[in-house]
Amino acid sequence: MSGYDVTVDRRLLRVERPGTVKIIRIHILQLVLAQCVATIALYAQETHAAATTKIAGDTPAATAAKPAFVFGGVGYLHRWSMNDQHEFTPDGQEDLEKWSDMITMNVYSNAHDGDALAAKANAVLENYKSHNGTVLRTNSVPRTPDRPAEHFIAVVFGRSNFIEVAFARFKLVDGAGCSIVYSHRIYGEKVGDQMSAWSKDNGPKMEKMLMEWNDTPSPASLRELPRKAARLKEAKASPSKI
Repeated sequence: MSGYDVTVDRRLLRVERPGTVKIIRIHILQLVLAQCVATIALYAQETHAAATTKIAGDTPAATAAKPAFVFGGVGYLHRWSMNDQHEFTPDGQEDLEKWSDMITMNVYSNAHDGDALAAKANAVLENYKSHNGTVLRTNSVPRTPDRPAEHFIAVVFGRSNFIEVAFARFKLVDGAGCSIVYSHRIYGEKVGDQMSAWSKDNGPKMEKMLMEWNDTPSPASLRELPRKAARLKEAKASPSKI
């Protein structure tokens, strides 16, 4: 698919006199008792610390978050949702102002058939163009008796400090239109050649993987995700999510 050619960057005790034996014995007993108490206290502290560590290790906060889904062998965690838009990134990419890989899912609640889905896909395509996106490839998969039509868009956006390529799949899921968008970013001022090489090596593979991915979250499960405040800065910087 040549359309992916992007050219845009860690006791010592001493008995000195016989008359002092009794006193020394008492002192010895006191000393041994004191040592026992100290040992017990130290043991109690260590046991408490160990128990505390174990309990802390078993709490949800200390347990690694479970990915919402796996795409391309990589687990993606839910990061942000607002209205019908939901964002997921891999472990270690929590910063939504600077990530490398993201999957965005949009639910179009008013698109219930093939025609409405096609209209949504065309509207998104025009939106990409209006935000200075360079369309790399579009494709439609005709409907079959057991599968509605689907649509695909590949687009690249050049910004002053990064380049982003997005692969968008449009499909009906449980009777509702959805788009699943995989995006990849490379940061820097002059990274056009890097993105061009990445796209040549990964573009066809990512399209195939995205279009064949059947284990996507359902619209119902997406509606159950927690909502967070809008991030206007991110929305403006990443038009592939509009």
